[in-house]
Amino acid sequence: MSDAPQRSQPTLSLHDSQRRATVPFVPLNPEHVTVYYCGPTVYDLAHIGNLRAMLTADVLVRLLRHLYPRVTFVRNITDVDDKITARARANGEDIAALTQRTTQEFHADLAALGVLPPDIEPRATHNIAEMQAMIARLIENGHAYEAEGHVLFSVGSFASYGALSGRNPDELEAGARVEVAPYKKAAGDFVLWKPSDAEQPGWDSPWGRGRPGWHIECSAMSHRYLGDSFDIHGGGSDLLFPHHENERAQSLCCFPGGRFANYWVHNAMLLVDGEKMSKSLGNFLTIRDVLAQAPAEALRLLLLGAQYRSTLNYTQAGLAEARRTLDRFYRALEAGGVADAADDTPLDAPMLHGVLEALADDLNTPKAIAELHALADAALAGNHEAALALRQGAGLMGLLQASPGEWFRGGASEDDAVIDALITERLAARKARDFARADALRDELQAKGIILEDTREGTSWRRA
Repeated sequence: MSDAPQRSQPTLSLHDSQRRATVPFVPLNPEHVTVYYCGPTVYDLAHIGNLRAMLTADVLVRLLRHLYPRVTFVRNITDVDDKITARARANGEDIAALTQRTTQEFHADLAALGVLPPDIEPRATHNIAEMQAMIARLIENGHAYEAEGHVLFSVGSFASYGALSGRNPDELEAGARVEVAPYKKAAGDFVLWKPSDAEQPGWDSPWGRGRPGWHIECSAMSHRYLGDSFDIHGGGSDLLFPHHENERAQSLCCFPGGRFANYWVHNAMLLVDGEKMSKSLGNFLTIRDVLAQAPAEALRLLLLGAQYRSTLNYTQAGLAEARRTLDRFYRALEAGGVADAADDTPLDAPMLHGVLEALADDLNTPKAIAELHALADAALAGNHEAALALRQGAGLMGLLQASPGEWFRGGASEDDAVIDALITERLAARKARDFARADALRDELQAKGIILEDTREGTSWRRA
């Protein structure tokens, strides 16, 4: 082990939605940090708005794993929901087949973006017993009541309802998966269990055949895997009220000795060309729509170009600029002599500290990217240590995961062998001083979008 003094790790600060301030992160157990994020409702392809929350979680968990010895990250799958039922009916598709297919598509899209899988990914339908146990306990504690086959949480029974979102219970908005019905004792009371007809998914329960309300799902799954108290709960700002507010209420009422989530992390929404993404506006983009136009890392860099609590505006110009930035970073790796996609450099290298400090400052990814540019400047001048730090610092954000050769070639493809064969033929033609044939082969490759670079070490190629 080196005797050189080690720079201390930066202190992580996060903006806690409940405290309404950016505060130092103090884990409940410094040896084991616990994180829960709301995952997708699986009935369709994920869009780039969904992706922002997943990327925020990914960067957060990557950073936590660098700072702490153990992290458990749980992200759920909602596979019972009225939207799922409606889509399956419209498709003429079995509900289980629909949710299985869309879950696989979700996993594939996130994998393409380099989003690491969670440690635990519970499905709502696998946790019905846990939901029913919570509901029964809430009824017993006087925080829930039965009404016409439904079980509802009594908002008025929980004095601190609204403390998370800062909203008065009377401000409950329509249209947020909240049923307004005459059997409610108060308009803000929300459904924990509801009856199912013959065509709807349902499970036997003490309150009749039915299915869970949306909010109880996450409370049951987070408790099963993380307990009464855990460190961080995250998701998009659209979930703050009522979903997260309701989760907090029912969990604290069910387990009053616990703290539920100690920190709440919410990312802001995403705009497309300055407007809210909407199918009616024609600016609705799935992850796959964008990946058909640009490399996955370019989309990832674009979304990390704004701090997670800032509104992000997605544009084609921004996507193109992100791709040019990655071209520069990969050229810096080449210039600094880092040609492969992995190395053993320790992450506490002094040159990496600026990136770590930026990320520890409430995941300030724009500042971290600026630090990467500074490292790239040095690497382009041939500084090997800077190139290594560039690779490792970018890795904390899930960037620069390919080799420079892979990036500039656009990844492996079936025509790589054809290109290599043409380059070999061109080299043979040059050796035979058949320059007309060599030039014709270069022109043929250029027509395919292939740029050749001749050096003393040989000929390399990249896609234009």
